[in-house]
Amino acid sequence: MQYSVFDIFKIGVGPSSSHTLGPWRAAQSFINALIADDKLKEVNDIKVFLYRSLAKTGIGHGTDIAVMLGLSGYDPVVMDVNEIPNIVADIKEKQLLNLNETHQIDFNPAINIIFNKTEFLPFHPNGLTFCAVLQSGQIFKETYYSVGGGFIQKEDEESFLKTEIKYKHTYANANQLLKLCITNNKSISDIALENELININEHDLKAGILNIWDVMLSCIYRGCHTEGILPGGLNVTRRAAAINNSSLEQKQYANRQLWLAAIPKHGSGFNYTLNWLSCFALAVNEENASFGRVVTSPTNGSAGVIPAVMLYYKLFCNGDEDNLIRFLLNATQIGSLFKNGATISAAMGGCQAEIGVSSAMAASALTEVLGGTPAQCLMAAEIAMEHHLGLTCDPIKGLVQVPCIERNTMGAIKAITASQLALNSDADKAKVSLDDVVKTMWETALDMNEKYKETSEGGLAIHIPISLTDC
Repeated sequence: MQYSVFDIFKIGVGPSSSHTLGPWRAAQSFINALIADDKLKEVNDIKVFLYRSLAKTGIGHGTDIAVMLGLSGYDPVVMDVNEIPNIVADIKEKQLLNLNETHQIDFNPAINIIFNKTEFLPFHPNGLTFCAVLQSGQIFKETYYSVGGGFIQKEDEESFLKTEIKYKHTYANANQLLKLCITNNKSISDIALENELININEHDLKAGILNIWDVMLSCIYRGCHTEGILPGGLNVTRRAAAINNSSLEQKQYANRQLWLAAIPKHGSGFNYTLNWLSCFALAVNEENASFGRVVTSPTNGSAGVIPAVMLYYKLFCNGDEDNLIRFLLNATQIGSLFKNGATISAAMGGCQAEIGVSSAMAASALTEVLGGTPAQCLMAAEIAMEHHLGLTCDPIKGLVQVPCIERNTMGAIKAITASQLALNSDADKAKVSLDDVVKTMWETALDMNEKYKETSEGGLAIHIPISLTDC
């Protein structure tokens, strides 16, 4: 299956694409199903059942909040994220839910959202069921799976993409993608561009991609200018703003444009650049942890890697707008390879499926815009993932904070390192192919103990002596 840049890079709300954005979209889908059957105003009661990973880390990931917002009719792309705390507090206080903003029912989140931590639905660890009781006593019930990156799949549907999208170029693996590039004398982003233009005109495509980049940039800017403590009870202090202030020697800039212009002018050298790369990645994922607006890249938990590398390229490598578009087109193809051949869900494959994939995407894309060949791009992606293999998902207290936020900085620097290695290598002499690594990643995911797959039951999550009740 081929994926569009708008499939892989979705605008949404943190902290998790699989545990927040996916359940939010599932709730919206359930509401739409009720509307389609003309049953929304017949609803007396709704219960939401969360299973396995969604249940075990759902509170920390905001799954309960997401389903309430989705059922209420809010859209994560456009809603005012600053209003989320007030909306949720109002629902809990009044114990009322206004379905699609048109039909009010009694709703106590503590009773109507059920966390089934021991039950496991067969298709995927991230399962949830919506059960509506109608005035007639009839039950209207649907089950969904949040399969990673904000994608959802309804039970018994063959695909979460409801319409078959046709593309000019099709490929099943990296080797086939490389052959397409060589045969057509095209870059990876060229192949992606020609596929996209089958379904959208070039003006709208580029405008849409630049909008994605603008959301990423806005997220970085907000994160670099917001101080304080992250929500959730761990009392994690935001660091991006402090790095920003220190790097610019406490100078203030009136707007984003002036701030961006000041960064490359204010210093140079490896340490200066590395500080900013880390700052950019931290900024995004501190926003993500605070229910801010982010872009799945390809997930929310790994949302900081690609924007950080892109802004590094723009500011320190003189990257232009056209190449930023090519960056995201190239990255989409690499993300698609991992989604098709393995997984981008930490609940299925651990953090290698999120930070590892995002690092591989960024490495390939950076290699192309720096002048690398398609073979070098794939080599860069392989190098980046090879050194994330086996990375577990073990968020402390189920919050997308520790170690998740720092891992984005690690993924970003590994992407740049992988790109530099590939650009200075003969890709024909590579001993390991990207296809080898995708296969290995999936086999590693299957072998990985379940406690390391977004359950908060292993690794750092159980060895760090932090109690939310002590915070």
